[in-house]
Amino acid sequence: MRGPRLPALPALLWLALAPLPGPAARAELRVRVRLPGGQVTEESLQADSGSDCISLELRKADGALITLTADFRQEVKIFRALILGELERGQSQFQALCFVTRLHRNEIIPSESMAKLRQKNPRTVRQAEEVRGLEHLSMDVAVNFSKGAQLSSHIHNVCAEAKEAIYTREEDVKFWLEKGMDGSMFEVLPQTSDLPDLQRCKLCTDRWKPCICSYSLSIEWYPCMLKYCKSRDAAGKVSSYKCGIRSCQKGYTFDYYVPQKQLCLWDEET
Repeated sequence: MRGPRLPALPALLWLALAPLPGPAARAELRVRVRLPGGQVTEESLQADSGSDCISLELRKADGALITLTADFRQEVKIFRALILGELERGQSQFQALCFVTRLHRNEIIPSESMAKLRQKNPRTVRQAEEVRGLEHLSMDVAVNFSKGAQLSSHIHNVCAEAKEAIYTREEDVKFWLEKGMDGSMFEVLPQTSDLPDLQRCKLCTDRWKPCICSYSLSIEWYPCMLKYCKSRDAAGKVSSYKCGIRSCQKGYTFDYYVPQKQLCLWDEET
């Protein structure tokens, strides 16, 4: 059970939007965050204002490595999970998954602002000021890895270990097709409406049967909004300026087709 949250810090006491030299900035910020079970982990936030993208990485309590890449230029968001395999049950050392969705403006602060973030006390354990609702997504389309660069150039690097496990949603595909993307990179996956015997993996008893897998992850801390302060000059004119960020936490659950339950052993009835 999650403990009580600390009150929000006024005007982001511990982060400053410091100017960086040069036309484009690359920067990394490491913050300590508390996981739902109470453990503390380090989260890495990287921003590249030149390519207009950010990347966030943290390790879950079960050892899985979670990466979120936001490509503002292409309006694409990529979640990658590197999940430790169960060797004693015939799995490989780790399993990689990629979930690709549309990135909406105002979901996360711009890369230029992220690159300027600085931390006053690196040892402090951060807790998000705002908890955003759980998003449950049906990832009913597979993405062809070799053609995925059309969606985002970052797919080639981020999803290299998940070439056969890159998923997206039909509604996002429609948006991208309207933008002129090549439809041949997408393949609609089987659904329960197509295969009446298709069960959720946690209800499936045969490890070698296809099923609908679920994977959940949470981004425990990320800068979701800029804060603005007001100042008044000698003539009394009021102007606003960026003076900090608001932090958020958000959870996601992804449902997707797997050709055999062996690829989804974490999703079992408890």
